Amino acid sequence: MAISLVTQFQPYTDEIFINESKKSLLTNQDFSWSGAHSIKIYKIGTSEMTDYSRNPAPGFTGSRYSTIVDLDAGTEEFMIKKDRSFTFAIDKLDDDETSRQLAAASALARQVREKVVPEVDAYTYSVMCQNAGHKASTTITESNIYDVIIEANNALDNSEAPETGRCLVVPPDIYILMKKCKDIIMETDIANELRLKGIIAMIDGLSVMKIPAARLPENFGFMIAHPCACVSPTKLEDYKVHADPPGISGSLVEGRIVYDSFVLDNKAEAIYYMEQSAAAAQSAKAQAAK
Repeated sequence: MAISLVTQFQPYTDEIFINESKKSLLTNQDFSWSGAHSIKIYKIGTSEMTDYSRNPAPGFTGSRYSTIVDLDAGTEEFMIKKDRSFTFAIDKLDDDETSRQLAAASALARQVREKVVPEVDAYTYSVMCQNAGHKASTTITESNIYDVIIEANNALDNSEAPETGRCLVVPPDIYILMKKCKDIIMETDIANELRLKGIIAMIDGLSVMKIPAARLPENFGFMIAHPCACVSPTKLEDYKVHADPPGISGSLVEGRIVYDSFVLDNKAEAIYYMEQSAAAAQSAKAQAAK
């Protein structure tokens, strides 16, 4: 005799693990695009230092200070290019017959958490890497990782980038190599407010941030950056839930985000990007797995 077994559904949704955004520690909001499609900022040049002519020769008619020159005054223009959107509908009966697991508010929050935030993060990190003032490529290993990090930090020192506030961005595989390196002693006694922002340790004065590889460029080794270098505006962030709009018995969810990221020309040297070759990246993964 056949027996019909009971299938029971629980009012629970198996959510995907997703990290919060950490880009606010790496970028700034120094400029406002409110009421403007693009903005321009000035880049002003300087005059070279020379010796003062205290006792000029007879007949001298110039300036004792030096030859007078005009200062260069160029501009940079930043135009926001990313105008992204999404939409989906939730039928009333689908919502009711899934024990409210398709509630519009929850679905919208999930969309922002799992789609919008990762996309904006990935774009921002890509812009920073592409426009970094310092770029290098090497095979990062357990034995050399400390050397390449302090050499990269030294490059920012020589560029006179601000010393405080620098962040070291690493993917999980590189972080494992850091923990295995006998030369690296990381300060892990971090204040709770910094941990909540995503900082997990300190090394050579750098705040260490671990970011999922999926949000970083391919073959990403590490990046050291000061937030003064990259402006990351969100001009518009608009999310709506329409109840029973024409043509739909249920909810219509719509979202739009207008954003971009820009590395300032004169501050690009506050970013150091270390790339690994494809073979090196595979090697790092293999070492991390041991």
